[in-house]
Amino acid sequence: MKHASYDEWVRQKESVDSQDPQAWLIGSGKTKFDKKIIEARLEELRRIKSEGALESMVYYFDEGTHGNMAGMGSAQLYNSGSSDDRELVDSYVSELSDGLEWLSKCPHPRFSYPDKLAFFERAAHAHGRAALMLSGAGSLAPFHAGVCVALWSQGLLPEVISGASGGSIFAAIMCSHDDKALTEILNSDKLLDMFNDVHSTYKSLSTHLGSDDVQAIIQSWIPDITFEEAKRLTGRNLCVSVAPAELFQQSRMLNSVTTPNVMIREAVLASCSVPGFMEPVQLQARGLNGERVPYIASRSWVDGSLTNDLPASRLRRIFNCNFFIASQTNPIVLWSLKDPDNRGPLDDLFSFWQTAAKEWAKTSFPYVQQTFQDIYPLNLMARTWFNVFTQDYTADVNILPAHRLVDPATILEKIEPKRALQLVLDGEQRTWPQVERIQNCTRVGAKLQGILRDLRLGAHYQKESVNSNNVTSIEKGK
Repeated sequence: MKHASYDEWVRQKESVDSQDPQAWLIGSGKTKFDKKIIEARLEELRRIKSEGALESMVYYFDEGTHGNMAGMGSAQLYNSGSSDDRELVDSYVSELSDGLEWLSKCPHPRFSYPDKLAFFERAAHAHGRAALMLSGAGSLAPFHAGVCVALWSQGLLPEVISGASGGSIFAAIMCSHDDKALTEILNSDKLLDMFNDVHSTYKSLSTHLGSDDVQAIIQSWIPDITFEEAKRLTGRNLCVSVAPAELFQQSRMLNSVTTPNVMIREAVLASCSVPGFMEPVQLQARGLNGERVPYIASRSWVDGSLTNDLPASRLRRIFNCNFFIASQTNPIVLWSLKDPDNRGPLDDLFSFWQTAAKEWAKTSFPYVQQTFQDIYPLNLMARTWFNVFTQDYTADVNILPAHRLVDPATILEKIEPKRALQLVLDGEQRTWPQVERIQNCTRVGAKLQGILRDLRLGAHYQKESVNSNNVTSIEKGK
């Protein structure tokens, strides 16, 4: 079993469409895309570029640029829009990217380095960033690896990646290995070898995963480093959701900004610790002298998907993310999810009742909590089910397995290596239809982040050079 490339998938799709007698209907549906706005913006941008007008170019980008301008990021455009519309969006995004590159290299005296840095910091903040969120997964966790493989192969893997429960394992893998090591890991043969190694080192004889088994997986695949060390190593921001084992504590999203010294291995183990099946985990941190020390010694943590499966609101606040890709395999809710990209009368009716039920639960929960607050374990169960029931389990782009019905008895089942690789391939195949949309919605944001890195790196080297020259001058004076 080998990975099929995106180009192969595109060729197969075009071949199927050409043989379909109904293929001419594709692209005839109504969309929320406003073609005239994009055409006007594109024409204006090309005119400004041809004139080489610095002030006009800066003003153009200050007017606003985002991934859903005139609905160009809507799912409808890619599901039922015309190929001409999609080509227009691609041309527009390409021109935006080229315009930003031109500005970054513009030697105009009225656009000095401080001016450039201020402009691009403002533009990057206004545009926002993309984030990949890997949900709780159970035995479906290898599906996340397939999604990551597909995005990595197309250069679309976001720099911000969150994971909850089983998703935290693959989020940690992606954020704790540098690019060279990651390219090697995400090879199908290497993945199969890793699945074989883990399967042969399971410590318990049970057919279901236990704490020791999860710990063996973590130790095999994830280096023993902190969140901050992982960020410095890879440039990617790992975020791991954990839930409190105690009743009146708050959930956390561990990351390099809010918890830089926390050790990743214990964080992932805690996020994977399903209550009733695995013991709560005490987090560890890197101490001042490099030794391991308890992190908030009075608290223990459990499965992060119970409270924050897809932590979009926290990613917005901490990392300024506003475009979210969800790899959703949470077996508890997977069967009930309706992909918001696929709309119809029945889907709309189902979504209406789901929303109404969530609002009813939010209204009634304070009374339920007050009733059971002193009755253990009913108080803990009430809080857990409230959190599970009222979360949002979808994002801007949703990548879901082909089969959504999961036997509850197999949620924590140890799966065979070949079955794990099949899930990886399914993750890839389910990602390919979303690639064009993700590419157009994230390209400008990635360009802005890349330019900012280059500008800051140039300033760093310039500062180092100045310091070195000063030291040399002092030594000569001596």
